[in-house]
Amino acid sequence: MAKRTRRPQSLAAAMPSAGASMAGSYQSAGQDLATLDWNPVAASADADLLPDLQTLTARSRDLSRNNGLMGGAMQTMRDNIVGSVLRLSCTPDYRLLGWEREYAREWGNLVEAKFRSWGETTECDASRSLNLLGMTLQALGGAMLNGDSLALPLWLPRAGTRWNTRIMTMEADRLSTPVGMEHRADIRGGIEFDTYGAPVAYHILKRHPGDAYGLFGAYGARMLEWDRVPAFTAWGRQRVIHLHDKERTGQSRGRPIVSAVMREFHMAGKYASNELEASLANSLVAAFLESDLDPESAGALFGQDPRAAWGQSVQQAQHIRKMKGAAIIPLPVGARVSSFTPGRPNQAFEAFMLASLRHIAAGMNLPYELLLKDFSKTSWSSARASLLEAWRYFHGRRRWLTDYWLRPIYELWFEEAVNAGEIEAPGFYQNKYAYLRARFIFGGRGWVDPVKEAQAAVIRMNAGLSTLEKECAEQGDDYEEVLDQRALERDMKLARGLPLSEDAASAAALTAATAGGDDEDSAAPAGAPQQQGDR
Repeated sequence: MAKRTRRPQSLAAAMPSAGASMAGSYQSAGQDLATLDWNPVAASADADLLPDLQTLTARSRDLSRNNGLMGGAMQTMRDNIVGSVLRLSCTPDYRLLGWEREYAREWGNLVEAKFRSWGETTECDASRSLNLLGMTLQALGGAMLNGDSLALPLWLPRAGTRWNTRIMTMEADRLSTPVGMEHRADIRGGIEFDTYGAPVAYHILKRHPGDAYGLFGAYGARMLEWDRVPAFTAWGRQRVIHLHDKERTGQSRGRPIVSAVMREFHMAGKYASNELEASLANSLVAAFLESDLDPESAGALFGQDPRAAWGQSVQQAQHIRKMKGAAIIPLPVGARVSSFTPGRPNQAFEAFMLASLRHIAAGMNLPYELLLKDFSKTSWSSARASLLEAWRYFHGRRRWLTDYWLRPIYELWFEEAVNAGEIEAPGFYQNKYAYLRARFIFGGRGWVDPVKEAQAAVIRMNAGLSTLEKECAEQGDDYEEVLDQRALERDMKLARGLPLSEDAASAAALTAATAGGDDEDSAAPAGAPQQQGDR
């Protein structure tokens, strides 16, 4: 006979009865009045995004076109992430290459100069309209607004040009799955993948699908024609640059940055517009004309033809439509003026919009003050803290833009330069990383308080916590060019017999100010009035 096992009494007491409902360990997964209709599907990254991507992209563009705050936010992103400067700083790994440091520096300066001859001209653009800075700003804006930015590196020899590598940018709308291939599991959002998730090819429409809405009938026959572009050549040269933010494993496409707060952005814009229209309508009414007469008295007053008599009375008071100061208003018979008290602007409008816009700013990874460009209600310390938080995000975006947009472009140009004999790089294909090691300098971040931040830079360099290279890069400058310019100016002063004492005096004044500035909030420039409180 089989031995019967007995369930422990403690376990039996803990087990629910047959009719009891199972409760999870997380209260947030329970079902109550607040979460009764909140049952999202746990789908894959592509299943969550791709069905809604076209709608999200169209709405994001509409906000950018018709909402001033959204348009300003996009410009703020471009100004702070890229700015007005884009420079290559070539730093080859001289240890891996077995070079001396000085030779690596001179070699890097030569590479930078030749790269400028390509990147700072429209020679790099297949359409001959933008330089590399312009294309980078366009790519960043496309990735933020549409979720993706797409570019095709082309080999286009042209008469009178030194280089043959060109970049052709295009909107990511053209990247789509061809008709009849939707059933294929290896094609997601127009990208063909291998079994490991690496892109094999990109299916790109010959024309933008939106041309059909612009009445471009000449292109109608080619609207549904795709080109299959391999991701790499047989020898490994990249043929498609796809810039997007991959937030989840298996995500094929990016999403607009405003996706999480798009609904709030749209509703806040409509609310502000409606309030403005209501205020405008109310401002057109100055007063009402009211009659104190009862119907019988009014009839007796206007005789046998009350309509004509009333019209004549009103005609005498036509100028009441434009009320002016110290005006004597002739009123129609039996009428009085009642003042109009409008309900607009709404007294709670500013507080409500403030709360909504703070939520929107957080969803776009921007401080509220920077989104609205409004620092009027912010102290100096609070403004600096907000900007520091914003710059953490901007630095992250700069690294993302460098790794997935600028480095691939630099590699494409560098390969041509090596094969053309413009640059000496023996064993390039075996030592790509060492040769291509570089960083890009973007626009400077500027200063909130120039005196204090210059003092802080001096302290960091004197303490060994920073270098002139880093400090110059923060302001969008190349430290070698700064040093060369200073040396040139010094030689020009000596040649003209000008004293160099102002340099020493400036350094001494800065050192004295640095030594005297113990508290960041209390320090002030020499000669400035001391004020109470935070600035």
